[in-house]
Amino acid sequence: MNTADLAQRSLRSVWHPCTQMKRHEALPPVAIARAEGPWLYGTDGTRYLDAVSSWWVNLFGHSHPAMRAALADQMSTLDHVMLAGFTHAPVVELSERLSALTGLGHAFYASDGASATEIALKMSAHFWRNSGRPAKSRFVGLAGGYHGETVGALAVTDIALFREAYAPLVRLAATVPSPDRRGIGADAAAAALADWLAQHHETTAALIVEPLVQCAAGMAMHDAAYLRQARALCDRYGVHLVVDEIATGFGRTGTLFAHEQAGIRPDFLCLSKGLTGGTLPLSAVLTTDAVYAAFYDDDVARGFLHSHSYTGNPLACRAALTTLDLFEQTNALARNHDTAQALDALLAPLTTHPRVQHARRQGMIWAWDIETSLPDFARRYQGHALARGLVLRPIGKTLYFMPPYVLDEEAMQHLTHGALAALEATLSEETP
Repeated sequence: MNTADLAQRSLRSVWHPCTQMKRHEALPPVAIARAEGPWLYGTDGTRYLDAVSSWWVNLFGHSHPAMRAALADQMSTLDHVMLAGFTHAPVVELSERLSALTGLGHAFYASDGASATEIALKMSAHFWRNSGRPAKSRFVGLAGGYHGETVGALAVTDIALFREAYAPLVRLAATVPSPDRRGIGADAAAAALADWLAQHHETTAALIVEPLVQCAAGMAMHDAAYLRQARALCDRYGVHLVVDEIATGFGRTGTLFAHEQAGIRPDFLCLSKGLTGGTLPLSAVLTTDAVYAAFYDDDVARGFLHSHSYTGNPLACRAALTTLDLFEQTNALARNHDTAQALDALLAPLTTHPRVQHARRQGMIWAWDIETSLPDFARRYQGHALARGLVLRPIGKTLYFMPPYVLDEEAMQHLTHGALAALEATLSEETP
């Protein structure tokens, strides 16, 4: 297939996500024909290292043999059945395994992260209503937090670029300071949260946080101590703790779930992205038995009346089960530790570059803030990275890696050398 023709057909017929479409006049979308392992292959044969895991979803590489076999097997028996009034083995087995891993239960399924956020917020507010405290219907989140782009999720997302155009539609949540290590840190942020909850807990249903890494805020990283303090404060003031592990879950931060590093259990846990290893859309919200019990009643209106047509899709659940199998079979968390150590050594020239500030890593997430006068640094860098066979999409002036867990020595060399070369090429475009 002609690469340029496919790109132009896409621009005539597809509205690409999170994109100012006019910018594709200068950088057309890259037409991809196939993918294998950490590599994407263009229709023209060009090979690209998928260094952002196709928006942070791909864990064990593209077209994994175990995943292909599992999905083919599931397709031969049950592709889909509605989950209202029916059930099936993949959704039951997945729910049981997620419960065993998290200490939470009764998983509620949707298809994407924003939907998981909406579900958790609705469940929390409805819990308080069912418990005779309907005034507890507001939410609080962290400065720079990102939890999705649907209207409900935007209410707890504190990134103006995503939210301002829809402000009239959004019932904004309150915002407290982030514990980002670049800012005030965990203790001061926890003190600010304590002050806020002391004043507003009577009307607050839940606090929502991204544990350890606020990804869309430029990979803002914080200490696990904040999560412990937040858990204690939520307990003290009778407020739910919603932990959004949509991006940080499934090994990204070094443990299977980021909140494990704080030794806490949330009231609600939101999962998506890596849940299916980057193959099919699926999200899940897990909660406590106490929350579930508040909805269990003869009165239909006290039930959680929320649904998605593809809730608990058997194919997606089977993919998620295969993802969990692969963690066990490949000893992925230990392997990731070794991969991260090897990449750290190879990244020394980038980390010590004179224009790099605040180099940081959490598990399999790396980030560097770039000192540059280029207002369009991200767009320029993306183009130079593509020219070197790399898929990298900086957030503003923050360069980051979030690669699949299957990098070999060749892929690591390709990533580290290409990323540094792309940085030099981008900085060379600054006006003297």
